Amino acid sequence: MDCRIIKAPGENTLAILNRRKGSRGDIENPGAVGLVQGKLIEMVCASDIAEKAVGVTVEDIRGTCPQNMIMLAIFGDVASVTAAIEQIKLREKKKEWL
Repeated sequence: MDCRIIKAPGENTLAILNRRKGSRGDIENPGAVGLVQGKLIEMVCASDIAEKAVGVTVEDIRGTCPQNMIMLAIFGDVASVTAAIEQIKLREKKKEWL
């Protein structure tokens, strides 16, 4: 699983994510965006971990095949996104997906 954090994402970066996210309505001006890419089962578990860890918004980012969710975008302030990503990495390392 790959994880990255973008602090203060640019306008065009947000436009790309908003076009490719699964739900309707745009996310505007988050302090940070965490990107997590991996297998479908890992993405569902990572979404649950992020939402339970801190107050972030998690969206699936569609790839070339709409049925495949291979990346998540975690929107929120820098501290919350960082905490969510750290919890995901910790759980993956320990293989604790509950």
